[in-house]
Parts: sequence; C-alpha cells; structure tokens
Amino acid sequence: MPASGAKSGFIPCNSCGGFIFKLALQCEGFDFVRCTQCGLVQRNPQPVKEEIIERYSKTFGDDYLKYELENEAAFLKLQQLALQDAGFDKIEKNAFLRAENAPSVLDIGCATGALLAYLRDRGWRVTGVEISPGAVYAQKERGLDVRNIPLEEINFPQESFDVILASHLVEHLNDPRSFFTELNRILKKDGYIFITTPNISGFQALIFGGRWRSAIFDHLYLFSKRTLLKMLKSCGFKPEGVYTWGGLAAGLAPAFVKKTADFLAKRLGFGDVMIVRAGKAVHCNN
Repeated sequence: MPASGAKSGFIPCNSCGGFIFKLALQCEGFDFVRCTQCGLVQRNPQPVKEEIIERYSKTFGDDYLKYELENEAAFLKLQQLALQDAGFDKIEKNAFLRAENAPSVLDIGCATGALLAYLRDRGWRVTGVEISPGAVYAQKERGLDVRNIPLEEINFPQESFDVILASHLVEHLNDPRSFFTELNRILKKDGYIFITTPNISGFQALIFGGRWRSAIFDHLYLFSKRTLLKMLKSCGFKPEGVYTWGGLAAGLAPAFVKKTADFLAKRLGFGDVMIVRAGKAVHCNN
C-alpha cells in the first residue's frame, strides 16, 4: 500500500515480466510480493519514479544529508571492507596496469562522496551520481564531479568507465533491469561492476520476515543471490563472486553470539547484505 497521497502503479515482474505474484513479506502498511515465475521480490504496486526522486531530492533531502554526514565514517569503512571482500584490490591493480592514464570509476548513489574522495586519493579519475542534497555537498566540500540527476538522464558515452560502484542503491529503483542495461552500456569491455544490496536469502530475513530491517517502505525490490545474479546475467554481465556479511544486527544478542553469527554468515554465505562482482560478458540487447 503506498503512502497517503502517493501515486502508484501495478507493474509486471521487473526480471521476467510475469504478472502472477504471491505475498512474500507483510509489513506495517505495505507488502512485498514474490513473482511465482522467477522468485523476484518487489513492492507491487509501488510509488512511481517521479515521487521517488522527489522524496530523496526534496521532501526528505536534508534529513538524508544529515544522516549520511553523521554516519559517513562508519559507512565508508563498511564500503571499504565490502570492496576488499569482493576482490577490488586486484581489480584496481589490473586497472592501473592497463590504463594509459588513470582508470575511471563511477559511484552511483555516492551520497556525500566519501568513497569517491578516498578513491581519488588512490589515483582514480572519479565521477559520481547522486540525486539527494549530498551531491551539492560532494561538489562544494570535496570538489568532486557529482551529477545531481538520475543516471539515465546523463547519457554518459558508451564504454566510459573501468569500474562502476552502486552501494545500497538498486533496491530503491523502480526499474533495476533498465539500470543494469545502462551499466552494461557505459562499462568498458574489460570493466567490472560492484553491486551491494540487502540479501533476502540471508539469515536475518528468514528469521524476521516482515520485521526484517531491510523490509522498509523505501525499498522497492529485495534481491536474493539467485534473483540478482539472474538479472545481471540477462543484462550481459558475468558474475564472478557473491560475498555476504552480517549474521545478527547489533543489540539482538550478546556480543559473543553476534560474533559467532557474523562469522558463520560470512563464511557460509547467508549474511544480511551482499556484494556482487561482475565483469562484462556481452552487450545487453534489451
């Protein structure tokens, strides 16, 4: 159920185009449904694109910026650890060996630009995309090239980037399939994408159901490892690794129990959040 006054529309499955769904998660005031054909979990109906952009850029824009700034150091550390798990250091080394000049990286949903600033200091040519007021902060305070419009409106040249990052973004998009299609277009032939998103096939989602911390109104899709890899493959990517972390959220159990759960979740691949590293297999023809 959309928020009061929100426009919404019933849409087919974003992965396979199916129209038959069953209840997946019942939350407070809205539901997530699962496609009976491919298993993708999504909100349906869901707020339309214009409302989503308005929500992040204006309605709650200042609140998002404050939240990002307050948690910037912690978020940056998590991103660095996730990229390390996903083999970014090796990709980075190879990118610098191949490039005549500095290799290029695009961070979509870059918030205040903390990760971009870190990568710039490592020698990357950096570009960001961010529709919230974080873009202005990144531009003015960090001197970064951050575009303050949705990715599909920028029209970057074909095969522009060696690496593309998108952390906790794809679950917020109305059309993740079109998003991955555009990534395929603007990624270089020997480039890589790193996609981070909540994992609905993880331990916490299975335990908490509709009370899972990622089953929130702002999330329009909740991917499992299987559904995310399937969509990436259908858009011309070749996934090379899926890495998860997070067994129990802080405060849910004693420290020693959380430590054990976190270790097992990471080791066995049922963590609360996942990052996928994928190379470019072919051009997406969708």
